[in-house]
Amino acid sequence: MKLWDKGFSTDKKIDHFTVGNDRELDLVLAKYDVIASKAHAKMLGKVGLISEEEAKDLTKALDGIAKDIQKGKFAIEDDFEDMHSKIEFMLTEKLGDTGKKIHSARSRNDQVLVAMQLYLKDELTEIKNQVKALFDLLMNLADKHKNVLLPGYTHLQIAMPSSFGLWFSAYAESLVDDLYFIQAAHKVADQNPLGSAAGYGSSFPIDRSFTTAEMEFATQKYNVVAAQMGRGKVEKATAFGISSVAATLSKMAMDICLYMSQNFDFISFPNELTTGSSIMPHKKNPDVFELIRGKCNKIQAVPNQLILIMNNLPSGYHRDLQLVKEVIVPALQDMHACLEMMTFSLKEIKVNKAILDDPKYDYLFSVDTLNELVKSGMPFRDAYKTMGKAIENGNFKPKRDIDHTHEGSLGNLCLEQIKEKMEKVLNS
Repeated sequence: MKLWDKGFSTDKKIDHFTVGNDRELDLVLAKYDVIASKAHAKMLGKVGLISEEEAKDLTKALDGIAKDIQKGKFAIEDDFEDMHSKIEFMLTEKLGDTGKKIHSARSRNDQVLVAMQLYLKDELTEIKNQVKALFDLLMNLADKHKNVLLPGYTHLQIAMPSSFGLWFSAYAESLVDDLYFIQAAHKVADQNPLGSAAGYGSSFPIDRSFTTAEMEFATQKYNVVAAQMGRGKVEKATAFGISSVAATLSKMAMDICLYMSQNFDFISFPNELTTGSSIMPHKKNPDVFELIRGKCNKIQAVPNQLILIMNNLPSGYHRDLQLVKEVIVPALQDMHACLEMMTFSLKEIKVNKAILDDPKYDYLFSVDTLNELVKSGMPFRDAYKTMGKAIENGNFKPKRDIDHTHEGSLGNLCLEQIKEKMEKVLNS
């Protein structure tokens, strides 16, 4: 069954090519098509396009379909093009002509739009919750290990003293920035497109304010052409949001892979969180973090994929837009998995508390030692040259009792201020 069926069939090759993997992806979105269809049915009854009794029958039948979806009993067989055609078939099979009336005053186009935006709202909310859980863990780890020093690097060369407190809370505060993008994407998705039909509205006297309230959208996309142009744009906004989170996770995963290696030996994890080698019995591999890094790098490519699909498309619907779904849905699934595994694994991290006892890290303290000369009255440039000569001649004696006090430094992490920033973005 196809919603556009006019009594003739297309070639099977054409059917296979144009449908693609929509049936599989629509199993994820079917719940949201039912939510939108319920709101639409109630609205049709409210404005008198169908009777109140028909609206109640449709709503009840849709509730039944929703239960099937929740139980995993909903399927989209090859006879059906997508979730929309299967759901309409089920309504017609149960209610007869009443089921056929559900499509009045809407198009498959705004059905896709509204189902996707309801889905994206839920996904972005869940990602926000997962980011907050990771943030809380990182902040707790920062506080727990705030006094454990760690080498800081520039150009992968030993640079200045850092700490695990700085390291953990740096990624925590970066997640605050990422949530600005997630919140922006949610705001873009939180606009009701239902009623735009094929992109030019309808001659039926529909009530779009009613469906907006019924589906709990913050507002509606008022201009029907603008609503149509939102297809792909909403997904792209979401992609930018999750790519920001992915960039933070990818960088941290790379740090972890380095820090776990024997050459660094800064951190370790229990055996059950690592994997081994088929021929090297000593290996404890950071496969989880390598896969987080790889998957998050893939996620960072998603905005560009969507741009290339939609680039230079004029206004109005084009079948190219179908391809957006197969890019964004798997990316969101990967994002959830990466956040879950990063949080799950970091709970078991063990830090090396004696890293800087190794004399190879003495040069970390060159700047602090130089600063003492400046504090005693020596001009900075002279102190710099004096320290350089001492290092060159092998006479350098590090000042290890460092004292960093300014906001955001290893002696003053400002953890409470960072927590306040997170609360503000969550409540915005």
